[in-house]
Amino acid sequence: MRSGNRLIGLATVLGAVASSGAAMAQDKGVPAAWGFGYQDAGTSLMEELIGLSVGLHWVAAIITIFVTILLGYTCWRFSEKRNPEPKRFSHNTPIEVAWTLIPVLILVGIAYPSIKFLYKAETVPPSDVTVKAIGASGWWWDYEYEIDGEQIAYSSYMAGGGYSTYDEMVAGMKAEGASEEEIPTLALWKLKTTAPMVVPVDSIVRVQITSEAGGVLHAFAVPAFGIKSDAVPGTLGEAWFKARETGTYYGQCSELCGRGHSYMPIEVEVVAKEDFAKRLREVEEVANGPLTSKTEFAANTLSE
Repeated sequence: MRSGNRLIGLATVLGAVASSGAAMAQDKGVPAAWGFGYQDAGTSLMEELIGLSVGLHWVAAIITIFVTILLGYTCWRFSEKRNPEPKRFSHNTPIEVAWTLIPVLILVGIAYPSIKFLYKAETVPPSDVTVKAIGASGWWWDYEYEIDGEQIAYSSYMAGGGYSTYDEMVAGMKAEGASEEEIPTLALWKLKTTAPMVVPVDSIVRVQITSEAGGVLHAFAVPAFGIKSDAVPGTLGEAWFKARETGTYYGQCSELCGRGHSYMPIEVEVVAKEDFAKRLREVEEVANGPLTSKTEFAANTLSE
């Protein structure tokens, strides 16, 4: 069997936990087929990033239109037909000052909001929750928390991994006994995981990002939150976000890390503050139960 009965069992238990405890949050940060533009912002940081990007695109569009019109006018005004005898001149001081000064002013105008945003994104404020995300060379993510002095750690694998096409995955999971609810939709295939990162809503979450010692480069990216940071062995990177609404948001490893690169989705479940501790322990209990096995998961995933 391609993905193993243990992963099917894990999906079953995880679904039961979600339905009996805190209800599974609505999927929000999901890419749309043939979508144009950014995902809906899940944080104020991403909202600012979208605004900055739109502003820069307008500046680029205006410059492009102006230069195109200027070139068209120049070709028309100074064509051979209109100027049978070319004029001879070498300098025009006002024009030379203008075409030097105006681009400098444009670049300064672009630099200020860009540097201001970069400073805000890279400066982690005092956090309510700290999560350590570790990219594993077997192509999954490990999450580590410290809640009230207690260490909580578990691994997150791709749900329905090990299949080359979506139809094969559906047929394989059904043959292994999975129900319709346990099978990821086409939109969520290669995005759904066996154990999401759990965080509270309206709270500053600090994410420490690295890759396992002796491993390879990964990248932790969640588009709806506006975060992307390389996971480098021996180096601890940081990112932060403050989700505005409960829901489930998705990302993926954004570094070409090897043959299992496409098997490294990121699922972030944002829950109410009062449900956070309970939901985190539920996910940990299921993820670290007897139905999971890193060795078996890696073997099944890479045997295809």
